[in-house]
Amino acid sequence: MADRAAPAVFSVPAHRPFADALAEGLIARTGSDRLALARGLVLVPNNRAARAITDAFVRRAEGGLLLPRLVAIGDPDLDETLGQALDPADSAEPLPPAIDPMVRRMMLARIVAEERALAGEPVDAAEAVRLAQALARTLDQMIVEGVPIQALGDLAVAEELSDHWQRALGVMAAVLRRWPAVLRDEKRIDLADRRNRLLDRAAAAWRARPPQGFVVAAGISDTAPAVAGLLRRIARLGEGMVLLPGLDLAMDEAEWDALGPDEEGRGIETHPQYSLKLLLDRMGVARGEVARWRWGGGPDAPAAPAARGRAVANAMAPARFTGKWQALPPAERRLGGVRAIECATPAEEAQAIAIAIRQAIDEPGRTAALITPDRALARRVSAHLARWGIAADDSAGRPLSATPPGTLVTAIAEAAASGFAPVELLTLLKHPLVQAGEVRADWLASVRALDLKLRGPRPAPGLAGIAALRPGDAWWARVAETLAPLEAGFSGSIALPVVLATIREAGSALSGDAIWAGPTGRAAADLFAALELAAPRGPAELAAHAVAPLLSGLMHEVAVRPPQGGHPRVSIWGLIEQRLQHADLVVAGGLNEGVWPALPSPDPWLSPRVRRVLKLPGLERRIGLAAHDFVGALGSPRVLVTRARRDARAPTIASRFWLRLEAMTGGIARAPDLRRWAAAIDRPADFVPAERPRPAPSADKRPRKLAVTRLDRLKADPYAFYAQEMLRLSALDPVDAEPSPAWRGSAVHAVLEAWAKEDDCDPSRLAARAETMLDGIAAHPVLRALWTPRLREAIGWIADEMLAALASGRKPLVAEIFGEAVLDGIRLYGKVDRIDRLADGGLAIVDYKTGQPPGPKQVAAGYAMQLGLLGLIAEQKGFEGIAGKAAAFEYWSLAQKDGQLGHVAPATGKRAGIDPADFTALAHRNFTEAAARWLTGDAPFVAKLHPELAPYGDYDQLMRLDEWYGRQERAPKDEPL
Repeated sequence: MADRAAPAVFSVPAHRPFADALAEGLIARTGSDRLALARGLVLVPNNRAARAITDAFVRRAEGGLLLPRLVAIGDPDLDETLGQALDPADSAEPLPPAIDPMVRRMMLARIVAEERALAGEPVDAAEAVRLAQALARTLDQMIVEGVPIQALGDLAVAEELSDHWQRALGVMAAVLRRWPAVLRDEKRIDLADRRNRLLDRAAAAWRARPPQGFVVAAGISDTAPAVAGLLRRIARLGEGMVLLPGLDLAMDEAEWDALGPDEEGRGIETHPQYSLKLLLDRMGVARGEVARWRWGGGPDAPAAPAARGRAVANAMAPARFTGKWQALPPAERRLGGVRAIECATPAEEAQAIAIAIRQAIDEPGRTAALITPDRALARRVSAHLARWGIAADDSAGRPLSATPPGTLVTAIAEAAASGFAPVELLTLLKHPLVQAGEVRADWLASVRALDLKLRGPRPAPGLAGIAALRPGDAWWARVAETLAPLEAGFSGSIALPVVLATIREAGSALSGDAIWAGPTGRAAADLFAALELAAPRGPAELAAHAVAPLLSGLMHEVAVRPPQGGHPRVSIWGLIEQRLQHADLVVAGGLNEGVWPALPSPDPWLSPRVRRVLKLPGLERRIGLAAHDFVGALGSPRVLVTRARRDARAPTIASRFWLRLEAMTGGIARAPDLRRWAAAIDRPADFVPAERPRPAPSADKRPRKLAVTRLDRLKADPYAFYAQEMLRLSALDPVDAEPSPAWRGSAVHAVLEAWAKEDDCDPSRLAARAETMLDGIAAHPVLRALWTPRLREAIGWIADEMLAALASGRKPLVAEIFGEAVLDGIRLYGKVDRIDRLADGGLAIVDYKTGQPPGPKQVAAGYAMQLGLLGLIAEQKGFEGIAGKAAAFEYWSLAQKDGQLGHVAPATGKRAGIDPADFTALAHRNFTEAAARWLTGDAPFVAKLHPELAPYGDYDQLMRLDEWYGRQERAPKDEPL
């Protein structure tokens, strides 16, 4: 059949369902010839669009239908699919195969690393791979746009760039100069180059020998010159047609011309019609030659009113034409069938969306879809729908890095790179895929035991450091044997192929086949297979800390899509998946700036100025595509647009698309019922807030003992005492905790105890004891660097103070011993840091403090009685071999005072306003009153009785402090708040 005189180009309006309109039109055009449809060829942008069009044909296959061939021009195997559409007699030479994408990336990464090193800006392997991927994208854009590599060296503006961009451009030019030779050696070509050649070959073949059946290019908006050339050929074929998605035929001519591009390649790339205009320009087709596709998909197709389509087009007008909004009649600004919800948080937004979808599908046969680029929002909505038994998986998939196999791979790499630091090691051992199945319970019991051992400061690095905590543990010996290859593989210089094999073997050893099973496991296995094949071509060496970021970045780019299934009338689509698809209700969610549209991805190689000179797509071209997707989403019969006013980090800014609709309409109609239902669905029928806890067990169940250090807690926060002493709940240190003041205090006490018991408090031997302790904190270099000088000075002060005490006739008697005495039926016990015999025969009770000692006001208020109670025990002969009257009560503090570290702070005397002779009696009275009230009496253990004296929050969650603290409540008269 001869070519057409005029191009056959059509537009399916955005308010019409593209796939249904295409299917109805092709069926109508082929008439009663049932084989005519089967002889046809339909080119579509991607496989998702092919599936949507197939479904549209199936919906109309009343008595059976032979479908046309559907070819996705975005398919990597384009030659296999497009080749079937060409004449078998075509004797053209086969094209060279395309280089494998992972091999290409690794080879580019190696070259980038080498060129950056030559430029004096070396990068590690992970950064080289990231830069290589960005370079590959830019190279593909140059190939697609027909920009030769040599153009980089001929840039007239290169000298006008900043130093940063000049260096980046120089490295890129050097890399790309080497790249053609690499491809020749490999006997391969770039995939984008091969796609261009295939499309050009198809256009040339159809120019020489037009195909026998019809050819339709449906929904393709790619502006690549090769694509435009093929569409130009199709539009001229005798039975060829091009159907464009959502081309605005009613747009004012001045607005259309303003879109560009101009002679310098500039245009309003953020406009939803820009890409279509550029495509028409490259096809050599004027907008006036485009006709409207007269089929709409049938009466049952989910279409929106045409008036809404005009209103949306007005809302998206270029900025300098938005003044026309004021002159538009109300009918041209009305968005009938569109409602909006502005929620406080993403959680509330997801709940409202789920309710809207649930309500929509209550009508038989109705469909509903969520369209959002926010994958976290999609997962939330999917989880909310599951409460009603509605399975709605996100068709855009999840990144492999967020799936169990992906997180296990990352955990293995991070644990090995950290030298099996506690947090990373426990993350690995507790991973749900590790030892899954019948042995899981026993495995977790052993891991929890290890968890308790790893509480507190970090042990020595490596598997040996963990073994020192669990000597003779058979379970840990087996685990260490499994992890030993990782420790060896991550030491010294690391070769990527070797470390990949080590991680793969470790994953199999820890989880069996679980890491490679199912869709996510197969995706992980495929990635590892491709990466291990390509790794020898990549950077020669990499640092241990770069392995996890490298793998995580690669896995993040792999989307794992759910298997087919789920509710037949509910869909969750990303922006790519939603193209050419409609539903009876569409929810456009996540309409915040930076989400929809997303922020443009920066190009680390070419500045915006250089991209413009080379006539490459600007970084903001993606915003225009997102705008086109948004316009398409508004083409369904009912639309709900949603946003949250803040995310997990900060307040959000409404999307520019949202703001345009609001500005043009004067405010989108709201859907208040959905917000109310979202707030009410989980609201309990009766709201009973927690009351201030005040447990009151019977007197016979209360403890009959009290530690000298527990009296303050009993008086200030009786509930905390109850939880610790009666419920036996004690706070655990965090895993891999920074050495806390308590830990440093314990370390100093251990030194002073050994000094007293083994060196008899010899001042000359204290420094050596301290140095031995400092050698044991090598796992904490920062602590060692910051704390060591202060400790040495403080230890020196203790030695000097002891020399002065010995010279005055004072003699240390005991150190770090326990004592007890029974008073009023209660066993009072405690451990004293040191007891000295004064020259006059009295006893001095000494307590070492690494921080500031208690203040006089605290003692005067009846708190900080520890030294008085220890003196009381000594007077009751509770410390073996010690007898006498306690006459001095001293805190030897290592904190700073008057410009030096270390000072003696008496607990009595003028400082506290208490006579030392009366201190034990005062302590006795406080002990007796507290014991009579809470230990032998029946007073309730009230939470935070004196919160100003109860600063520690170990039991705040148990007492549900946030639910009642601060409320006005009436307290018993004998229990002041």
